[in-house]
Amino acid sequence: MLACLAPNGQNVFKGGGPCSRLVVGTLDGLKVLERDGATWRVAATKLDGSHISCTTYEPKHRGLFAGVHEGSVYYSADEGMTWQERGNGLTIKHVFTLAYAEPPAGVVIYAGTEPAALFKSHDYGQSWQELPALRGVPDTDKWCFPAPPHQGHTKTLAFDPRDQNHIYAGIEQGALLETSDGGYSWTELDDFSKPDDLVYKDVHQVFLRPSNPDEIFMTGGMGLYHSTDRGRHFEHLTGRDFRIGYPDQLVFHPQDDRVLFMSGSSSNPGSWRQSHHAKSTIMRSRDGGKTWEEANRGLPADMRANIEAMSIYSWPGGFALFAGNTDGDVFLSEDGANSWTAIAHLSPVSKGGHFRPLQAAAA
Repeated sequence: MLACLAPNGQNVFKGGGPCSRLVVGTLDGLKVLERDGATWRVAATKLDGSHISCTTYEPKHRGLFAGVHEGSVYYSADEGMTWQERGNGLTIKHVFTLAYAEPPAGVVIYAGTEPAALFKSHDYGQSWQELPALRGVPDTDKWCFPAPPHQGHTKTLAFDPRDQNHIYAGIEQGALLETSDGGYSWTELDDFSKPDDLVYKDVHQVFLRPSNPDEIFMTGGMGLYHSTDRGRHFEHLTGRDFRIGYPDQLVFHPQDDRVLFMSGSSSNPGSWRQSHHAKSTIMRSRDGGKTWEEANRGLPADMRANIEAMSIYSWPGGFALFAGNTDGDVFLSEDGANSWTAIAHLSPVSKGGHFRPLQAAAA
């Protein structure tokens, strides 16, 4: 009955009953929240002082992994209460995203890094090997990121449930890539990118529709995109004039994947340095992303902090949505985002330095 909440990595979890433990990645380590009735409490803080970039939970062997901003990979065998470093072979020690797959050969853990690269482990993180083909695709010299150190990073990984050697990788900023051999060769999918885009191939997250994995939803700096043919062609569903002009996280309703929940801010982080205001929110679509409505009752009005993490936990008969922002507020909805309740106030939940310009106004 475990779920995680972090800026990157896995954001879909399942269990046999309602969630009773939430592991939150923050600017100051992992906060383990436990539920007692309607109340959530911080049961433990782990990896103190580490800026947590991502988490993933592999349910077959019940292994929990965390990636650290300017740091390594850590592993927990007891749902977050004790941790050990597992970074042998990781030649880039800035882990941006983590994911797991279960191809026929057994469970594989993947780690995406900054600078943008991809590593895999066949022994549950005890050793890692790089998949160098990702850094060998054309135009890697154009991979960049606006904030220092101006290096692109591997931000997202999505696996085809029918063939888990079929993977999509998103480089922020730089490319949407596809492999059909577990990462040993890659092809770029660039139909979404247009010459007049204000940002260059700014990929945030990639999501495959559960009922039809040939359908891709992708969030990015230019909005939300949708493909019905495995990324060969994309439709631009929302632009920068949409209420969420800078979307990031998206999840599907576990019983009806025509219903989507999306989080993000009204504009890109570059504007936050002047406004100190993200105007973030959560929205819901009931028709596969064609139309949207705000689903933010119970969230702070005109929210200054950005929602940097959102995850979903489902069980037979119900599901819960969790969201975390750059002020460290954690919110819960158990009614399909009709309403939200604040359950904790922690250290910032933040991708990189996103929290800094949004805290300036409060100083």
